[in-house]
Amino acid sequence: MTRAGTAEPARVVHVVLPGGIADPAAPSGGNTYDLRVCRDLPDRGWRVRRLAVPGAWPRPDRADAAELARRLGGLPDGAVVLLDGLVACGVPDVLAPEAARLRMAVLVHLPLADETGLAPGVAADLDARERRALHTVRAVIATSEWAADRIRAHHGVAASRVAVARPGVDAAPPAPGTDGAGRLLCVAAITPRKGHHRLVDALLTLADDVPWTCDLVGGTGRDARHADELRQLVRRSGLGGRIRFAGPRAGAELDAYYAAADLLVLTSYAETYGMVLTEALARGVPVLATAVDGVPEAVGRAADGSVPGLLVPDGEPAALGAALRAWFGDAGLRQRLKISARGRRAMLEGWEMTSHSLAHVLERLRDEPWSR
Repeated sequence: MTRAGTAEPARVVHVVLPGGIADPAAPSGGNTYDLRVCRDLPDRGWRVRRLAVPGAWPRPDRADAAELARRLGGLPDGAVVLLDGLVACGVPDVLAPEAARLRMAVLVHLPLADETGLAPGVAADLDARERRALHTVRAVIATSEWAADRIRAHHGVAASRVAVARPGVDAAPPAPGTDGAGRLLCVAAITPRKGHHRLVDALLTLADDVPWTCDLVGGTGRDARHADELRQLVRRSGLGGRIRFAGPRAGAELDAYYAAADLLVLTSYAETYGMVLTEALARGVPVLATAVDGVPEAVGRAADGSVPGLLVPDGEPAALGAALRAWFGDAGLRQRLKISARGRRAMLEGWEMTSHSLAHVLERLRDEPWSR
C-alpha cells in the first residue's frame, strides 16, 4: 500500500509550476511557455492538472520545500509529472523519495547557475543541485538544441533521456514599424542577465543627430535594486528622453509595441533560446542580439540562407555599438535584414510543434514499465 493509493487513469499529466506564474507584473518566457503548453496539451489527448507551488524558487525555504514534497507525495502511484526546472532543479532531496514511484520529467528553461549576478558559491551549489535533480528524474526536456547539448555534456545526462521542445510562436501580422529604422524595442525583464546596461552603453556611441528611441518592455520586480541602477544610468547618460521604461506588457499592449518596432534588440549574457526574438521575427521585425547560447538557433535563417538580424559576439562591448551604427548608417543593410526577417517569418514553428514534442515525451514516460 503506497501513501497515495492506486495508479490513476491514463493520459493525465500533473504539471508542477512556480507560484505566481500568471502574475501580469512578472511575465517571463518560461511562464509563457508553461501556460501555453498547459493550454495546448489537451489537444494532444492529455488531461492537465496544474500544481502551482509558492516559494522563492530555486532556493525555497523549508516550508515551501515541504509543501512541494507534500504535493508530490499526494499524487497517485505511477503518475506522469512534468516539473518546471525553476521549481525542481534546486531541490533534488525532494524529488529523490518519489523517483521510483512517479514518472517525473523536468523542463529546463534556464540552467540555474547561468543566472547573472549569483555569488560564485551560490552558483556552484545550484549547479550541483541541478545535476542531482536531473539524474533523479526519468526524462529531461530542454527548450533548444543548444540547451540539450549542454545538459548532456555538463551534467552527464544520457542522451536518450534528454529531449527538445522548442518554444513555438503565434502567427502575427507584419509590423508596420515607424520610419524603418529609429524605433528600437527591447522586451526583457530588467535583470542583470538581460544586459540592459551594455545596450545603454552602445546607444551612447550613436551620433547625436541619429533619430532613435528605445522602449524597454519588462518587469522590474525581480531585482528592484538593479532596475534602479539602470534608471540612474539612463539619467546620467542624458538619454532619459530617448530610453523609455514601459514596464511589463502582455497581450494587445505588447502587440502594439511590436507593431511599432523597427528593430528588436536583446543584449543578454545568457539565453537558452530567446522567445522574444521569434516573436519579433513572426512580425517581420529584424533583430540585433548577442550571439549567446541558444540565440543563434532562435534567430535561425531564412529560406535563402540569410540571417534575419545582426548577431554580435558576446564579450566584445564595441561590437554592439558598431552593429547599431551599421543599422542606422546603411539603408541597404536595413532593407536586406527586413527582407530576411520576412523570409524567416514564413518558416517559424507554431506552438503545436511544442505540444507535439512534449506529448511524445509524456507518452514515452507513460509507457515505461512500472511497478509498485
